[in-house]
Amino acid sequence: MVLGHGGDWRGFLEKNGVMPLDFSASVSPLGLPAGVREAVVRSLSRADLYPDPMSRDLTRDLSRYYGVSDNKIVCGAGASDIIERLLRALKPSRVMVTAPAFSGYTEALAGLECDIEEYTLSDINGFRVDEGILGAIDEDTDVLFLCEPNNPTGVCTERDLLLRIADRCRETGTLLAVDECFNDFLEDPEGMSMLSELERCPMLVIRAFTKFYAMPGLRLGYGISDDVDLIDKMKRAGQPWAVSVMADAAGRAALHEEEYGRVLKKLIKEERMYLLDSLKRLGMGCVQGEANFVFFESPVKDLGEKLQTYGIVIRDCSNFSGLKKGYYRAAVRTHEDNVTLISAMEEILK
Repeated sequence: MVLGHGGDWRGFLEKNGVMPLDFSASVSPLGLPAGVREAVVRSLSRADLYPDPMSRDLTRDLSRYYGVSDNKIVCGAGASDIIERLLRALKPSRVMVTAPAFSGYTEALAGLECDIEEYTLSDINGFRVDEGILGAIDEDTDVLFLCEPNNPTGVCTERDLLLRIADRCRETGTLLAVDECFNDFLEDPEGMSMLSELERCPMLVIRAFTKFYAMPGLRLGYGISDDVDLIDKMKRAGQPWAVSVMADAAGRAALHEEEYGRVLKKLIKEERMYLLDSLKRLGMGCVQGEANFVFFESPVKDLGEKLQTYGIVIRDCSNFSGLKKGYYRAAVRTHEDNVTLISAMEEILK
C-alpha cells in the first residue's frame, strides 16, 4: 500500500529498526534554523498557557512582512488546515483540481457533498497547465486549486496564463486557491507569487513554513486573501487553538532568517541540477521543475522498493491521480545525501 504522503519515517523505522535516508519529504535539508530553534526553546516557558486563538502577534508580523492588512490573514496548523478551513467556510458544490497535484485538496473534501472535477495535465508538455483550462472553468466551478509550483512535478504555470486564469475566475465567480507552499524555492518568488494580484479575482493564497524552514513537525501555515469576510469565516471554521505557542514563536523567528534562506536557495539550485543531470544519465525521464525536489519516471517500476533495501526512501507517485507506476519524486538534499541516492540507483541499474 502506498501512503497518501511522503515522510513516513516512523513506518520505515518500525519495519527496519533504523531511520531511513528520507528523500520522500521535500523539506529543507539544512534543518531547523538556529534562530527558530532558540525561539521554540524560549517559548516553552509559556507552554502552560493556551495559545492565542487569533495568532495576533504572528499575524501582525506576517502583515508587516507582506505589506497586507492583518485582517486579510488567517493562520492555522499547516497548509492542510488552511485548505480544510477554506472548504468548510465555503461549502462548495464543485471544485476543480489539476491532476496530478497535491492530494490534500481532495482529501479535505471527504465528507462534504461536493463534485470534484479533474483537469488532467499531460506528460507531452511536461505536466504544465495549458490554455484548455480556461474553457474548463465555468460558472459552476466554485473553487479552483492551483499548486504553484506544482507538487509532485515542481513546474509552474506560465505567468501570462496564470493571470488569464485569474481573469477567467473573476468572470465566473470562481475562487482561485493558489497553493504557494514551495514558492520560496523559486528563483523569483515575489515575481511568481499571486500575492500582488489579490484584487484580480476571488482569491486565497496558501502558504506554510513547513518546507523552506524545515518545520513540518511544528505545523504552521497561513492564508492571505483580499476578501476579509472569507478570512473571518475561515477563522471560525476550525479549532480555536490551531497554532501552538511553539509554532507561533517559530514562525515569527523564521521571518527573520534571511541568511538561512540565501544559503538554502544556493544549495537547492546547485544540488537540483546535480540530481537532474545524474538521473538523466541513468535513463530516468525527468521533468525540469523549479522546486526543491525532482520528479521523474523510472524504467525500473519498483525502484522505490529496491531503494528501501539501501535504507533510502523516495516518494512513490503512483497514487497521484493522473500518474502510473514508475513515477517518483525525490527531495533535493545535501550533496553527500544526493551522492548516496545516485550511487544506490547505479547499483540497482547494473
